[in-house]
Amino acid sequence: MKKEYVMGNSAIALGALKAGVKLIAGYPGTPSSEIIETAAKYKSDSVYIEWSVNEKAAMEVAAGASLSGARTLVTMKQVGLNVASDPLMSLAYVGVKGGLVVVSADDPGPISSQTEQDTRLFGEFARIPVFDPSSPEEAYQMVQDAFEISEKYNTPVLLRPTTRVCHAYASIEHDEDFSPKEYEGFVKDSSRWVIFPRLSFANHEKIEKRNPVIGDEFSGYPLNKVCGSGRKAVFASGVSYSYVKEYIQDREDVILVKISTPFPFPDKFALSVLEKCDEVLCFEELSPYVEINLQRLAGIHKLPVRIFGKTTGNGRLSGENSAEYAAQIVGEFLGDEPAEKIDLSDMPELPVRPPVLCAGCPHRGAFYAVKKAVEGRKAYFCGDIGCYTLGNAMPLDMTDTCLCMGAGITMAQGFSHVEDDALCFAFVGDSTFFASGITGVVNAVYNEADIILCVLDNSTTAMTGHQPHPGTGKNMMGNVIDKIDIIRILEGIGVKKIVTADPLNLEQAIAAVTECAAEPGVKAIIFKSPCIALVKPSGKMKITDKCIGCKKCIREIGCPAIILRDDAVTIDESMCTGCALCSQICPVNAIGGNCNG
Repeated sequence: MKKEYVMGNSAIALGALKAGVKLIAGYPGTPSSEIIETAAKYKSDSVYIEWSVNEKAAMEVAAGASLSGARTLVTMKQVGLNVASDPLMSLAYVGVKGGLVVVSADDPGPISSQTEQDTRLFGEFARIPVFDPSSPEEAYQMVQDAFEISEKYNTPVLLRPTTRVCHAYASIEHDEDFSPKEYEGFVKDSSRWVIFPRLSFANHEKIEKRNPVIGDEFSGYPLNKVCGSGRKAVFASGVSYSYVKEYIQDREDVILVKISTPFPFPDKFALSVLEKCDEVLCFEELSPYVEINLQRLAGIHKLPVRIFGKTTGNGRLSGENSAEYAAQIVGEFLGDEPAEKIDLSDMPELPVRPPVLCAGCPHRGAFYAVKKAVEGRKAYFCGDIGCYTLGNAMPLDMTDTCLCMGAGITMAQGFSHVEDDALCFAFVGDSTFFASGITGVVNAVYNEADIILCVLDNSTTAMTGHQPHPGTGKNMMGNVIDKIDIIRILEGIGVKKIVTADPLNLEQAIAAVTECAAEPGVKAIIFKSPCIALVKPSGKMKITDKCIGCKKCIREIGCPAIILRDDAVTIDESMCTGCALCSQICPVNAIGGNCNG
């Protein structure tokens, strides 16, 4: 055995490997990405791992392996679960053979997501079990327990860590040699594995009869815990339990209850506490899920207990919880004296640091080229999910819409069909193009849209940690493979006008945009330049004595390496990458050309 201090995501990966997982598939997305990266580091040669092209593909790959009896793990963030929901909903009805655990990492806040979502509600909607860890240690154990439940009841199971569990650290003792659990192989049975309405109807009835049985089993699950005594109780789940525990410590005048298995709800376990209480507080993220279930139980059993939580104003309906917030809400519930506030009146304000594109990021050049090429014309800029969402920031101001992955391409089509006097641009990254962009391009060509597709190809999945994708020429098994060519895909779809340009060559990039803007139909510009985090900077730029202080370089592109120092424009050499975009916009040629620094 080996003991390591690891991230929560790494604990999940190690737990899955210990459980004998054979196949792991997923799509990168913060806060879940490190699960697959850790698994790839520790796996044995007999474990297969892939970054799938998107979450739907990952779910279906895992489903096939599961029907062979192999244990499989699927990883994603909460918005990725939306993409995977089609196969997962059907798989919940069809069932599985080998254990299939779906990790959906929720992002309360949200810290790095389009939405706040509560996967506990999705589990209830899909009628599949949900585990809700409160720490990396629990996540390590729960993923193993989830495989057991999955196989015992032939159902997919959800594991719902949140950002603070995924990115927390703990000491985990684990095996050093991981071997997959043996499996039988696929046994053909179309009456079981081929979904038809009649089968779905029959299986739905079985699911509804099965779930109360799982709920009863969860009532005895060791990680559903009760401690303390008294007539007041605090119910908590996930990382919120850790916050409450930090405040309550070992007090014996209040009952502290942890709900680790929110669906099927452990009714008997919860009821055993409710029957002893006069008042109950629920502290959880994001929805009042535990609270509503306790209200249901109290109503069914006519218990004279008062239940407080989000629905009664004792908790916020959005955003993360915290230890400080737990102390406030729980303290008020218990009637504790408020903690003495620390005087922070003399504390300086924290600096405001809005997210920006990196110094030297090629996306800045692509956005600026489009902006200059269509200056004075009516144009709409439909963005997408990735680093390039930051194209919305001033001074670029080049992202008018951003909805979800792939939507920029199809939303631009919507604009083009109702405002034929506008130029409609769709920006998409190379990874997102493969994940969810191709279908939109097919739709554009088939329905004769008039759009300009801008593929920002920086040869990686930059926003989530530089994971490989089908265009990078390598996969998670460490194999070098033929790159899938975006241009050939576009040609195959039927895009007639395709231009390639270096976004850091401003003249070339503007010419490409101008050329495509003059053509009707679906056009594509491939702005191709590697992510600055992957290539070694070739030098530095510097301001010469020709500078007239016009500040155009600052006003136009917003590069964080160009700063004012003593009211003079200067370049921060610690940040400059020598991309030379600034030198191409200076009206007096006052920025030196790629000087070695």
